[in-house]
Amino acid sequence: MATVRPGVLDPGAASAAKIESGDEVLYPDTWTNWQNQLRYGSSPADRARLRQEYPGCPFQIVGPVEVTGAEPGDVVECRLTELRLSDWGGNAFPTRAGALPYDFDEPYFRDFRFDRTRTRADYVHGISLPLDPFAGIIAVEPPGDEQTSALIGGDHGGNLALPELTVGSSLFLPVAKPGARVWIGDIHALQGDGLVDQTGLKSTAERLRMRYDLHKNVGLARPLAETDTHWVGIGLADSLEAALVDCLRGLISWFSAASGVTRAEAHALCSMAASFRITQYADQSEVHHVDVPLPPKGVHGLLRKDIFPAGLRTRVDRWLRPAA
Repeated sequence: MATVRPGVLDPGAASAAKIESGDEVLYPDTWTNWQNQLRYGSSPADRARLRQEYPGCPFQIVGPVEVTGAEPGDVVECRLTELRLSDWGGNAFPTRAGALPYDFDEPYFRDFRFDRTRTRADYVHGISLPLDPFAGIIAVEPPGDEQTSALIGGDHGGNLALPELTVGSSLFLPVAKPGARVWIGDIHALQGDGLVDQTGLKSTAERLRMRYDLHKNVGLARPLAETDTHWVGIGLADSLEAALVDCLRGLISWFSAASGVTRAEAHALCSMAASFRITQYADQSEVHHVDVPLPPKGVHGLLRKDIFPAGLRTRVDRWLRPAA
């Protein structure tokens, strides 16, 4: 209980763990929404009651993990090394929410039992969904002494809802305060780009393991993700148009600095070889998560690695991991 907060990054919380760079942290049995009271088969009335009883962001956030030696100007690389889901998950959307807030007069709820391997879920009419789990919220604490809603994404990370952050991926987060103080939560079993009904296939983690590496004096001002095949830039804004522009500018700025190509060359490269996708529409026309600002809309840009020569890829890697 001491390591869990209901939907906020809390600067007043004691560190759940203090680690050295390169350590891994195991998170067993993460909680469900609304103070761990959401259960498989919860009725619409139960969910409505929980929304009223626990206003604000419903997600349970675990942490913070303090990284020894982390200071503003550094970057913490959060690398997901293991994620085994619990045996169930669910999708739900209330009325007046999502990309189609006025198209449905009744809320929708469906819970899923996962198979033993936690790799598939059966849906209607024989539809079988392959699971691809990740953490929707990974964040360092932003500057200041005030609590920050975990619903809000920004330079600190937070509610990025980025489906590429599966096992083997890394998220680089710029440190804003000593120790970084990393929080994690909002486990997804599966999510499509766009998150159009406001909810992916949400679940909890039976086991989640994250490795934290501290990289000193890295000139990264915003979150950046990396997979085996892509570097992934992230843009957040109040409109999709502005989020795309934010993502593009951030990707150009970072890649030009890291690789040595000019900004103009990086811009042209993004047009020729990067794919920009809607991460989350996240619209809430009548806010159900009360007392917090509306979550921003998100766009992510995937820049494929296989087009670059080995020397340039090594240069980018050394920029991100200067001590490696």
